[in-house]
Amino acid sequence: MNRRAETTEESRSTQQALIDRKIVKALENAGVNFYASVPCGLLDGVLKIISHEKSVTHVPVTREEEGVGVCAGAYLGGATPALLMQNSGLGNSVNALLSLTGLYHIGLLLVIGYRGRRGEEQIEAQMPMGTATTKLLDIVQARYMIIEQERGVETITSFAKKNHDEIRAVLLSPKVWK
Repeated sequence: MNRRAETTEESRSTQQALIDRKIVKALENAGVNFYASVPCGLLDGVLKIISHEKSVTHVPVTREEEGVGVCAGAYLGGATPALLMQNSGLGNSVNALLSLTGLYHIGLLLVIGYRGRRGEEQIEAQMPMGTATTKLLDIVQARYMIIEQERGVETITSFAKKNHDEIRAVLLSPKVWK
Protein backbone atom coordinates (compact mmCIF):
# COMPACT_ATOMS: atom_id res chain seq x y z
CA MET A 1 0.00 0.00 0.00
CA ASN A 2 1.41 3.41 -0.89
CA ARG A 3 1.73 6.25 1.62
CA ARG A 4 -1.19 8.21 0.16
CA ALA A 5 -3.53 5.23 0.45
CA GLU A 6 -2.33 4.62 4.05
CA THR A 7 -3.02 8.27 4.96
CA THR A 8 -6.50 8.10 3.43
CA GLU A 9 -7.28 4.87 5.31
CA GLU A 10 -5.97 6.33 8.60
CA SER A 11 -8.09 9.45 8.08
CA ARG A 12 -11.17 7.31 7.40
CA SER A 13 -10.50 5.23 10.54
CA THR A 14 -10.11 8.40 12.60
CA GLN A 15 -13.40 9.75 11.21
CA GLN A 16 -15.19 6.48 11.99
CA ALA A 17 -13.83 6.54 15.56
CA LEU A 18 -15.15 10.10 16.00
CA ILE A 19 -18.59 8.99 14.84
CA ASP A 20 -18.49 6.03 17.23
CA ARG A 21 -17.69 8.44 20.09
CA LYS A 22 -20.60 10.70 19.03
CA ILE A 23 -22.98 7.75 19.18
CA VAL A 24 -21.78 6.78 22.67
CA LYS A 25 -22.04 10.41 23.83
CA ALA A 26 -25.60 10.68 22.48
CA LEU A 27 -26.58 7.51 24.36
CA GLU A 28 -24.86 8.78 27.51
CA ASN A 29 -26.73 12.10 27.21
CA ALA A 30 -29.97 10.13 26.96
CA GLY A 31 -29.19 8.53 30.31
CA VAL A 32 -28.26 5.06 29.06
CA ASN A 33 -26.14 3.44 31.77
CA PHE A 34 -26.49 -0.26 30.99
CA TYR A 35 -25.65 -2.06 27.74
CA ALA A 36 -26.12 -5.60 26.54
CA SER A 37 -24.66 -6.39 23.15
CA VAL A 38 -24.34 -9.01 20.47
CA PRO A 39 -21.37 -8.61 18.09
CA CYS A 40 -22.05 -6.31 15.13
CA GLY A 41 -19.51 -5.18 12.56
CA LEU A 42 -21.13 -1.77 12.12
CA LEU A 43 -21.23 -1.13 15.86
CA ASP A 44 -17.78 -2.60 16.59
CA GLY A 45 -16.22 0.77 17.45
CA VAL A 46 -19.15 1.68 19.72
CA LEU A 47 -18.88 -1.68 21.46
CA LYS A 48 -15.15 -1.19 22.08
CA ILE A 49 -15.77 2.21 23.64
CA ILE A 50 -18.53 1.08 26.00
CA SER A 51 -16.62 -2.06 27.01
CA HIS A 52 -13.85 0.18 28.39
CA GLU A 53 -16.19 2.78 29.92
CA LYS A 54 -16.08 2.62 33.74
CA SER A 55 -19.27 4.66 34.30
CA VAL A 56 -21.60 2.13 32.61
CA THR A 57 -22.26 -1.60 32.77
CA HIS A 58 -21.70 -3.61 29.60
CA VAL A 59 -22.81 -7.25 29.35
CA PRO A 60 -21.90 -9.03 26.10
CA VAL A 61 -24.46 -11.76 25.31
CA THR A 62 -24.55 -14.60 22.83
CA ARG A 63 -28.09 -14.15 21.49
CA GLU A 64 -30.42 -11.22 21.04
CA GLU A 65 -33.28 -12.65 23.13
CA GLU A 66 -30.82 -13.16 25.97
CA GLY A 67 -29.96 -9.47 25.67
CA VAL A 68 -33.65 -8.55 25.93
CA GLY A 69 -33.91 -10.52 29.18
CA VAL A 70 -30.72 -9.04 30.63
CA CYS A 71 -31.87 -5.51 29.74
CA ALA A 72 -35.33 -6.17 31.24
CA GLY A 73 -33.67 -7.17 34.51
CA ALA A 74 -31.49 -4.06 34.43
CA TYR A 75 -34.56 -1.88 33.81
CA LEU A 76 -36.41 -3.45 36.75
CA GLY A 77 -33.30 -2.79 38.85
CA GLY A 78 -33.44 0.93 38.00
CA ALA A 79 -31.02 1.13 35.06
CA THR A 80 -31.64 2.70 31.66
CA PRO A 81 -30.68 -0.11 29.26
CA ALA A 82 -29.83 -0.38 25.59
CA LEU A 83 -29.38 -3.53 23.53
CA LEU A 84 -26.87 -3.20 20.69
CA MET A 85 -27.19 -5.68 17.83
CA GLN A 86 -27.37 -6.09 14.09
CA ASN A 87 -30.70 -6.22 12.32
CA SER A 88 -30.11 -9.79 11.19
CA GLY A 89 -30.67 -10.80 14.82
CA LEU A 90 -33.89 -8.87 15.33
CA GLY A 91 -35.96 -11.89 14.36
CA ASN A 92 -34.34 -13.86 17.19
CA SER A 93 -35.64 -11.36 19.74
CA VAL A 94 -39.27 -10.94 18.64
CA ASN A 95 -40.76 -13.35 21.18
CA ALA A 96 -38.84 -11.80 24.09
CA LEU A 97 -39.72 -8.28 22.93
CA LEU A 98 -43.43 -9.13 22.75
CA SER A 99 -43.80 -11.41 25.77
CA LEU A 100 -41.47 -9.63 28.17
CA THR A 101 -40.77 -5.99 27.41
CA GLY A 102 -43.98 -5.34 25.49
CA LEU A 103 -46.33 -7.13 27.86
CA TYR A 104 -44.87 -5.58 31.00
CA HIS A 105 -44.13 -2.13 29.51
CA ILE A 106 -40.43 -2.46 30.17
CA GLY A 107 -38.49 0.30 28.49
CA LEU A 108 -35.80 -0.85 26.10
CA LEU A 109 -33.72 1.03 23.56
CA LEU A 110 -32.47 -1.06 20.66
CA VAL A 111 -29.44 0.28 18.79
CA ILE A 112 -29.32 -1.67 15.56
CA GLY A 113 -26.77 -1.86 12.77
CA TYR A 114 -29.11 -1.68 9.77
CA ARG A 115 -27.85 -3.58 6.73
CA GLY A 116 -29.32 -5.30 3.71
CA ARG A 117 -31.17 -2.42 2.12
CA ARG A 118 -31.33 -1.61 -1.56
CA GLY A 119 -28.90 1.00 -2.77
CA GLU A 120 -26.05 0.15 -0.43
CA GLU A 121 -23.09 -2.17 -0.69
CA GLN A 122 -24.65 -5.41 0.38
CA ILE A 123 -24.25 -9.04 1.11
CA GLU A 124 -27.04 -11.09 -0.42
CA ALA A 125 -27.71 -12.93 2.86
CA GLN A 126 -28.51 -9.60 4.56
CA MET A 127 -31.28 -8.66 2.14
CA PRO A 128 -34.19 -10.60 3.73
CA MET A 129 -33.73 -8.98 7.17
CA GLY A 130 -32.98 -5.63 5.57
CA THR A 131 -36.44 -5.80 4.06
CA ALA A 132 -38.12 -7.19 7.18
CA THR A 133 -36.55 -5.01 9.89
CA THR A 134 -39.05 -2.14 10.02
CA LYS A 135 -41.95 -4.57 9.60
CA LEU A 136 -40.76 -6.54 12.63
CA LEU A 137 -40.38 -3.33 14.62
CA ASP A 138 -43.97 -2.46 13.70
CA ILE A 139 -45.10 -5.90 14.90
CA VAL A 140 -43.47 -5.41 18.32
CA GLN A 141 -44.96 -1.89 18.41
CA ALA A 142 -41.56 -0.23 18.64
CA ARG A 143 -41.04 3.39 17.79
CA TYR A 144 -38.03 3.66 15.54
CA MET A 145 -35.87 6.11 13.70
CA ILE A 146 -33.50 5.47 10.82
CA ILE A 147 -30.24 7.39 10.74
CA GLU A 148 -28.64 7.60 7.31
CA GLN A 149 -25.97 10.27 7.86
CA GLU A 150 -23.52 11.31 10.53
CA ARG A 151 -25.45 14.49 11.31
CA GLY A 152 -28.45 12.37 12.32
CA VAL A 153 -26.47 10.91 15.26
CA GLU A 154 -27.28 14.07 17.24
CA THR A 155 -30.99 13.15 17.23
CA ILE A 156 -30.38 9.91 19.16
CA THR A 157 -30.43 11.70 22.53
CA SER A 158 -33.86 13.28 22.21
CA PHE A 159 -35.37 10.14 20.65
CA ALA A 160 -33.92 7.84 23.32
CA LYS A 161 -35.18 10.04 26.17
CA LYS A 162 -38.82 9.67 25.11
CA ASN A 163 -41.20 7.16 26.70
CA HIS A 164 -38.98 4.99 28.86
CA ASP A 165 -41.73 2.36 29.20
CA GLU A 166 -41.76 1.25 25.58
CA ILE A 167 -39.52 -0.31 22.95
CA ARG A 168 -37.60 2.21 20.86
CA ALA A 169 -35.10 1.46 18.12
CA VAL A 170 -32.35 3.48 16.49
CA LEU A 171 -31.41 1.98 13.12
CA LEU A 172 -27.92 3.01 12.01
CA SER A 173 -27.25 2.67 8.30
CA PRO A 174 -23.68 1.95 7.10
CA LYS A 175 -23.88 5.39 5.45
CA VAL A 176 -23.46 6.99 8.89
CA TRP A 177 -19.78 6.02 8.85
CA LYS A 178 -19.12 6.97 5.20
